[in-house]
Amino acid sequence: MHLSQKDLIGLHDMSADEMTYILDTAATMKTYLQQNAKKMPHMQGKSVVALFYENSTRTRLSFELAAKFLGATFSNLGVSSSSVSKGETLLDTGYTIEAMETDVIIIRHPYAGAPKLLGDHFSGSVINAGDGMHEHPTQALLDMFTMRERFGDLKGLNVSIIGDIWHSRVARSNLWGLKKLGANVTLCGPKTLMPFGIETMGARVTSSLEEALKGADVVMGLRIQKERLEGAFLSTLREYHSFFGVNEGTLDKWCSKDVLIMHPGPVNRGVELSSAVVDAENSVINEQVTNGVAVRMALLYLLTRRKNEDA
Repeated sequence: MHLSQKDLIGLHDMSADEMTYILDTAATMKTYLQQNAKKMPHMQGKSVVALFYENSTRTRLSFELAAKFLGATFSNLGVSSSSVSKGETLLDTGYTIEAMETDVIIIRHPYAGAPKLLGDHFSGSVINAGDGMHEHPTQALLDMFTMRERFGDLKGLNVSIIGDIWHSRVARSNLWGLKKLGANVTLCGPKTLMPFGIETMGARVTSSLEEALKGADVVMGLRIQKERLEGAFLSTLREYHSFFGVNEGTLDKWCSKDVLIMHPGPVNRGVELSSAVVDAENSVINEQVTNGVAVRMALLYLLTRRKNEDA
């Protein structure tokens, strides 16, 4: 089996079989990492470029490590110090990168659809590392990989995603992916942060934290963007935490003791999750970071292998 598309733009159009194939490959990659095999030949001679129009620590660094562990060369194009700051268009930047014989471009962009546009004009593979409020497919894949490691199967799993659903590309990608793999998804947050009609995508929607937590196997917090939300979508962050913040009291009251705690990061401690919840034994937030490297290794390998097979 190989991936049907040369690019990874989102999970909306990806089949359950393909997602399972990626997760299975990631499990193999994680085994290599645990054996301390951090220099492999799978992408020897390949070139990967990161093109990030928005700041990132976890995603960009995990892609860099994934590429280097597989033997590829990795270049980080600093947008603020490149010709982009002089007005160069996205496509012209893509043409320049292609002319340098690049195999993979990893792009994060504030506008939805930018990775698709770039992929349509680039012969190599484009990986969406987050576009606007659209999708963040690699984050969702690593989240699903983390759940699968703990539970073995996602079918019938009850996953509650709590926070700023409106602006969250992570929530959208997780919803598409989890539903296709058989999980039940509940979205919870203030009504001002819940997209109209999102229940038509197959989610259960609630503004009650109690309703979201009861029966949940997985509780995933989403980052509240302080700089954007307070005073507009929310009155105060303190008020948000009092109604939607997950702490040890709410977990003890409404959840089973082995509920899995997740967050894509970075966490605002005391807002989405209390410090005690972040650091609890059933929190896998740091494990998500480790799994992010394995999943991105799998994607880089599968996409470049696909290109070799098509050549």
